[in-house]
Amino acid sequence: MATVIEVKDLTKRYRDLTAVDGVSLKIEQHGIYGLLGRNGAGKTTLMQLLAGHEFPTGGQVQVLGENPVENSGVLANVAIIKESQKYPENYKLHHVLKFASQTFKNWDNDFALELVAQFRLTLGKQVRKFSRGQLSAVGVIVGLASRAPITIYDEPYLGMDAVARKQFYDLLLADYIKHPRTIVLSTHLIDEVADLLEHVFVIDEGRIILDSNADELRGSAVILEGPAEQLAALTNGHEILESESIGNQQRIVVLGLSNQELSTAKSQGFGVHAASLQQLIIGKTSGLTKQEMDIKL
Repeated sequence: MATVIEVKDLTKRYRDLTAVDGVSLKIEQHGIYGLLGRNGAGKTTLMQLLAGHEFPTGGQVQVLGENPVENSGVLANVAIIKESQKYPENYKLHHVLKFASQTFKNWDNDFALELVAQFRLTLGKQVRKFSRGQLSAVGVIVGLASRAPITIYDEPYLGMDAVARKQFYDLLLADYIKHPRTIVLSTHLIDEVADLLEHVFVIDEGRIILDSNADELRGSAVILEGPAEQLAALTNGHEILESESIGNQQRIVVLGLSNQELSTAKSQGFGVHAASLQQLIIGKTSGLTKQEMDIKL
């Protein structure tokens, strides 16, 4: 697959705050990527840099082989949908769709109107009078119907309730199968999007701490339950992501056990369960200091 986004040693500083800190990554054509991390981890700033909406302090961003900043040829192929998307005061929904149709060369207006009906929105209603959930739906509609070769969602679906978010995920996957493109989802609702993702980037304190195929990540961590002393012997030398103890009993999330070690754990009567992607990522990001991340990297 061709590389559509390449970032090298990318940095963005705002006075004393380093929002993106030496990030390097590649994103290939036709895939669903997750940019995951806690609030304030640097997701939004990185998205803005990828979309050419911010100037980097240092490093390089290449989108479709070019610098995206003030590059109309690149930006015509990139849709970025933000949670905080603003519209002119007098815009009604049909104005938003008309503007999008003039912006995105692959715009599918029939699909957009289908989505308007599915999300129960009114074309003639002023956007400023929409609820937060309805505003989120507007962003979702524009992102899906744009069919942009690179579509970036920066948590625009947070205003939706759980049912509407599930509807969005289903629509996204179905349309991606019919019309493959590169989709980047930024979110901290990790369990909700885990099954959609093909590749995962985890960002914490502005740095990428995980860059991995999603299937490989899903199978890399397990939950073990049993006597603490025996668990310590079994997992010696492995990275413990999370640990809880009650008396002499312990529950841990551990990374990188071999099949033989898992078989041994089961034969010794330990509880063995698959860890979710969210548990793995929380374990990787909880409480890590800069110094600790430098050691891990």
